[in-house]
Amino acid sequence: MNIDLDEFVKEWSELSNEYKNLEATNTSYLDSLENLELLQEQCTTQIKHQRYRMQQISKNIKQCIHNKRLTPEENDKLDDLNKNLLKRKAQLHEIEQGLPQKNSLYLNIILGNVNVSILNRSDKVRYKDDYEKFKLILNVIGLLMSFLNIIVNYRALELAFIFLLVWYYCTLTIRESILKVNGSRIKGWWRLHHFISTASAGVLLVWPQGEPWQLFRTQFMLFNVYISLVQYLQFGYQKGVLYRLKALGERHNMDITIEGFHSWMWRGLSFLIPFLFIGYIFQAYNAWTLYKLSRHIDATWQIPVLSILFLVLFIGNTTTTMLVIPQKLRGRIKERYRLMSLSWAMKARQNKTTKQSGSNNECDKEK
Repeated sequence: MNIDLDEFVKEWSELSNEYKNLEATNTSYLDSLENLELLQEQCTTQIKHQRYRMQQISKNIKQCIHNKRLTPEENDKLDDLNKNLLKRKAQLHEIEQGLPQKNSLYLNIILGNVNVSILNRSDKVRYKDDYEKFKLILNVIGLLMSFLNIIVNYRALELAFIFLLVWYYCTLTIRESILKVNGSRIKGWWRLHHFISTASAGVLLVWPQGEPWQLFRTQFMLFNVYISLVQYLQFGYQKGVLYRLKALGERHNMDITIEGFHSWMWRGLSFLIPFLFIGYIFQAYNAWTLYKLSRHIDATWQIPVLSILFLVLFIGNTTTTMLVIPQKLRGRIKERYRLMSLSWAMKARQNKTTKQSGSNNECDKEK
């Protein structure tokens, strides 16, 4: 067999030239990264400067209104200025979404000082969609496992299900914190809800086997079956509403589905509200059952702690929903009143136009 070493040398020479191109590309990439970091710092500094100046302008406007009577022209200028300030706040928020954000304390504790900002918008939406798929898949798995635990009383299966709950809610809190850094507007009670649920699942995991657990076990599994079914129905509904609102430009791309009730879910959700409240009442019933079990002779510290946690979940869910519903009803009444006022105004105009045309016709006949 003849070996042509010159051919190998030629291939190596070509590969070396390609490597030089790779080095040049890598150098350009590293320079671009340095320039990117510099531009990010400049944008952050300028955003802070803009907000500081806007605060000063707002402060001066308030002082001017307090100390001086304004003419109608000055009031118009002031209204325009306030509108521009609101518009600029929205613009700065939009610019900020493309810049790295600081991690929350929770993420720093869990992940360390790692930058979890996603700069590409399509990657942000993809991560949000992965979060939704994760919730849906784990909800179905939880439904099947809780139903299986009702049929089969086996300790290993119970522990596997409760461990799944711990891992699920803990993962949700981490993912939602990352989504929050990347522009998701989930906040308030619904984030705290998952932290409390994580704590509840952790306490359940260390609850020792005994008569109190056996007395509560079936009720707890039925509760999980019911909650999983309601969450599955609500997930499908919320996905449809979010899709329509985003298509109309009324919602943000990083808005996510939640277990409870939110103002944007109002459209067509009337049929789900009773099921949500039944779930909340079930939480209160769990708290009451655990409170009675805390007096059992074999009761451990886990029972009163779980009773308090279920009670907190019931109060938080019910209060949040009860606050949102009247607010949405008032908004709907105002919208209906506004539409009625517009229709009355249009009818008045039409009647006025009809009368004028009628009087003109009579004048023409007299002529």
